[in-house]
Amino acid sequence: MSPPRRMHLNAVIFGLGSHEAGWRMPESDPLASTSLAYWVDIARRAEAADFDALFLGDVLALQSGADRHLSDAMDPLMILSALAAVTSRIGLIGTASTSFDHPFHLARRFASLDHISKGRAGWNIVTSSNVLEARNFGLDAMPEHDERYARATDVVDAAIALWESWASDARAPDKAAGRYFDPDKVRSVHHAGPFVRTAGPLNVPRSPQGRPLLAQAGSSEAGRAFAARYADIVFTVQATLTEAQDFYRDIKSRAAAVGRDPDTILVFPGIVPIVAHTRQAAEERLAALNGFTVTDHVLAKLGEFLGEDLADAELDAPLPPLSSARPN
Repeated sequence: MSPPRRMHLNAVIFGLGSHEAGWRMPESDPLASTSLAYWVDIARRAEAADFDALFLGDVLALQSGADRHLSDAMDPLMILSALAAVTSRIGLIGTASTSFDHPFHLARRFASLDHISKGRAGWNIVTSSNVLEARNFGLDAMPEHDERYARATDVVDAAIALWESWASDARAPDKAAGRYFDPDKVRSVHHAGPFVRTAGPLNVPRSPQGRPLLAQAGSSEAGRAFAARYADIVFTVQATLTEAQDFYRDIKSRAAAVGRDPDTILVFPGIVPIVAHTRQAAEERLAALNGFTVTDHVLAKLGEFLGEDLADAELDAPLPPLSSARPN
C-alpha cells in the first residue's frame, strides 16, 4: 500500500495581499507592510494553521503607477530573519534575484537564515524582468530572457558549490589544540562560469539543511528546464485543470530526464482565496475588493505585462490580438 498523500500549503505574501486593492479595504492598515508586528502576526497564524511555508515575494524597484497601489517592499531576508525568532516549524522562503546579486552574497545570506531558523530557509530564485529593476542596478535594459536564465544557472551552480564547500562535520572545535575546524573538510570551489566567478570557501559553515530549499516559478521553456534541474518546489498559475495537469506532468518528466527523482519535486498551483463563512459572503467580499480597483491603473499594468497599450480597450470585449507575449 502506498503511503498516504498530504496536501502542502504555502502562504504567499506580498505587501497586503495578492489583490490589487486589498490595501483600500476598510479594515486594512495601508502602512502595515513596514511594521514587524504585521509580519509576525501572519507568520504565527500560518504556523498555527499548519502551513508548510511562508513565502515572501519581492521586486527591486518602485513599480510604475506606484502612487495608485501598494508597491513598496522591504528586503524579504530581513523580515524572515526576524520571523525565525518567533516561529519554530514553518518554512521561511525569500525571493532573491540572480540577475543583480553575486552568488557569494546569496549563498551566505541564505545559509545564515538556515542556521538561525534551524533548517527552515528557502530561496525563491527569480531572474527579474522589469526594466525599472535593471535601471536601479545601472543597466539600460534587462538582458534577453534566455540570457537571464543562463546567468541564473551559473549563479545557482556557484551558490551550490559554496554551500557544499564545508563538510557537515567540518566544525569540531578542539579548545586544547586550538583548532576550530578540520581544514581538510573545508575547500575552495574556484567556480569560473560564463557570468560569475568565486573562489570560496563560504565563510558560513554548512547549514542544517546542507543548502536551503530551492523554489522557482516560470512557464517558459527555459523556466521549466531550470525548475526541473534545480527546484524542490515549483510555483505555477494555470487557467484550466487540464493545463495544470499538463504542466505537472511536464515538470515531472523533465526532472526524470535530467536524472532526478520526480517525487522529490512539489508543484504548487497558485490560488487567491477569498475567505468568508458562506459563498455569498465570499462573493460580496470579492465584489467589494474589485470595487476599490483603480481601472486605468490595472489596465496599464496588464498592458505592461502583455506588451500592449490597452488604454482604449473595451472593458467588456475580448482582449485585442496581441503582438507579443512575455515569457516567464
